[in-house]
Amino acid sequence: MSYAFEPIGIVHSPFREKFGIPRQPGLAPGAKARLELLAPFDRPEALDGLEGFSHIWLTFVFHQALGTRWRPRVRPPRLGGNRRVGVFASRSPFRPNPIGLSAVALEGVSGSGGKIELLLSGVDLLDGTPVLDIKPYIPYADSIPDARGGFAAGPPEACMRVRFSERAQRQLACRDDADGLGRLIVDLLAVDPRPAYADDGRPHRVYGMRLYDFDLKWRVRGDTIEVLELC
Repeated sequence: MSYAFEPIGIVHSPFREKFGIPRQPGLAPGAKARLELLAPFDRPEALDGLEGFSHIWLTFVFHQALGTRWRPRVRPPRLGGNRRVGVFASRSPFRPNPIGLSAVALEGVSGSGGKIELLLSGVDLLDGTPVLDIKPYIPYADSIPDARGGFAAGPPEACMRVRFSERAQRQLACRDDADGLGRLIVDLLAVDPRPAYADDGRPHRVYGMRLYDFDLKWRVRGDTIEVLELC
């Protein structure tokens, strides 16, 4: 038995590659995105009443995992990449059906330019992610205060300090979105996006991630991440 689904929309986000994407929604409040509804689902009446909700659930496809073999046991980043758990005890994209679920903030709805778009924040979604469904987040039903969180009982702590080199500060200042972009970069780097195996002790190793239309270059020195340039 199989089922076929058609995406109702496509996400336009700052994250152009998997490395550096927040590992859960809400960890980087400044991560903004647009969800463009696709025909024939781009009808204003389909969104009637949604503006009354501050957050929404997005059911989406891990489209870069399509065609890859699913794994019954995976290594969640939260466990340092060293301990395996069952795939159904994780949020790994390498699942029998590569479907994800994110609760994100709904900032508004735009109908300009002939497109209907939902304006989102706190996203953890790759640019181009296909969305299968939208549902309102209902606090009394969806929030379970005394729920157990297994190996992820609490949010990850911001374990790194983030500083910008003089070059990076100049490059950031030249952008129209300098303030918001600076906060986003700090949010992304403060939780140390490196995989556990990357902490190899090389102080001069330079890391890079694609963000919006530029490459963000940075390195680690002790408990500090230094942003080198936005190029």
